[in-house]
Amino acid sequence: MNTPEIFFGGAPEALASAPGRVNLLGEHTDYNDGFMLPVATPQRTEVALSRSHDDQHHLYSGTLDGNVTFAAKGGSAPQGFGSYVEGCIRLVEALGVAVPPLRMYVTTNLPVGSGLSSSAALEVATLRALRQLLGFELDDVKLAQIAQRAEIDYARVNCGIMDQMASSLCDERSMLFIDARTLEHHLVQMPPDTELIVVDSGVPRTLAASKYNERRAECEEASRKLGVKALRDVGDPETVETLPEPLRGRARHVVLEDLRVLEAAKGVSAERFGELMNASHDSLRDDYEVSIPELDLLVNALRAAPGVLGARLTGAGFGGACVALCRAGHAQQAAQAALSTYNKAGRQGRILIPVPTQGKEQQ
Repeated sequence: MNTPEIFFGGAPEALASAPGRVNLLGEHTDYNDGFMLPVATPQRTEVALSRSHDDQHHLYSGTLDGNVTFAAKGGSAPQGFGSYVEGCIRLVEALGVAVPPLRMYVTTNLPVGSGLSSSAALEVATLRALRQLLGFELDDVKLAQIAQRAEIDYARVNCGIMDQMASSLCDERSMLFIDARTLEHHLVQMPPDTELIVVDSGVPRTLAASKYNERRAECEEASRKLGVKALRDVGDPETVETLPEPLRGRARHVVLEDLRVLEAAKGVSAERFGELMNASHDSLRDDYEVSIPELDLLVNALRAAPGVLGARLTGAGFGGACVALCRAGHAQQAAQAALSTYNKAGRQGRILIPVPTQGKEQQ
């Protein structure tokens, strides 16, 4: 396997990193012009850069042990991690910045495909490294917008802005309040004396894409019937009760989820935050119908674990991970207890946060 020293023939010229994210509240609200409250993960993606000595971009993933090479002028990367990087490079060039041929070494300890947004971390780290290497001006919000555009236009994933905003703007103890319509944002501290647990259900999100499009269409239809631009414009939750099912349930989730985010963003006790997380999951399960038995089982196992204040699925649903808020000092014990309960039911979960001790297998 390549090492950075071998790959660069010495030290790189620029080095940058970015975290993944976990969404604590505000699920399926982004495409309804609503509100979100993600937080950064302790896991990060790191990008090292130097100028290349030929006319090619040379990318290497130390995590995947894979190479990608494409022409600096007019070339394109194959679909995969190279397409995210290519998007960042081409969009920086579109700003009028001359990007020379590059050598790039990428490593990450973010688990790919578990819903912690490894793609946004790669994009943000790449743009940070380019900004450092080439010395151009790019504020952190604009950086997030370029990262989102790279994913949509080059990786062909029609994502919202939340992941890139979180990776660019928040840290492990600061949630980022985001208004999807205006991109207004500010940091909100986590409830005091708390820790996060994230456990991967082991179920791939096979239905997430198709059901995402279905839910989005249902929300648009609900907005039309209510005469509003988007569901975030519904002032009174009772208004949605006039809708036929399933639109009533879809709209009820979004409207109440926005209210949960707005309440939490003002600052609430740890106990109240946990209650809001519980209500969020129950709404995603019953009204939005994006949970599955495995996620419900894992959420119940987390809620029953010592010190846990609340738990919910995180991400689009139909698989992926669950997140829990627990009292400080209890995260490791609670995560292990929940995972044991879950896996005894014949499942194959794994703990993502707190980050497992290196070499220690999580059972």
